[in-house]
Amino acid sequence: MNKKQMRIEIKAQLSALEKPEYEQRCYLIAQRLYTLSEWKAADTIAITVSAPFEVDTWAIIRQAWMSEKKVCVPKCLPETKEMKFYMLSDFLELEKVYAGLYEPSPCKTKLVPCDKIDLVVVPGLLFNKKGYRIGFGGGYYDRFLAGYKGDTVSLACSFQLRDTVPIELHDFPVQKIVTDSCIINCSN
Repeated sequence: MNKKQMRIEIKAQLSALEKPEYEQRCYLIAQRLYTLSEWKAADTIAITVSAPFEVDTWAIIRQAWMSEKKVCVPKCLPETKEMKFYMLSDFLELEKVYAGLYEPSPCKTKLVPCDKIDLVVVPGLLFNKKGYRIGFGGGYYDRFLAGYKGDTVSLACSFQLRDTVPIELHDFPVQKIVTDSCIINCSN
């Protein structure tokens, strides 16, 4: 099965979750995330604004704000295939872009340099226990991670883990994966 087929299959599986199961899994993932030393130590956290079938990051963003952490969210620039992070202090600073996704409005937010981000929550669809992932196909995060030196973590439902995922030369693994059933230290 190729990456495209794997993406279609897991998106269907995620979209098929009943609301109570989805909410419970997201709650458990978030609670585990908040126990990480990387989360506790981070002053500035980079995180995507989740789409409906992804692990809910809206609640995580609210928790970060309540914990007096700075939150920055990505803006994808398709013409250059790069991604920049902007400080988010209010959900009204978001704008709806392609595919119904929410990104920061650059005229309402401030650019955050890569070296000012302590923790990046890296999205993905499928993961192996070494931290490699199948993302959404744009390569934005792998390009960003090539120049990022801080901590990385991904959030996933336990059924998003696979023994193997296709790995390419430009892929960067995350350091930890937080699921609804465990925390995986990928550096081991």
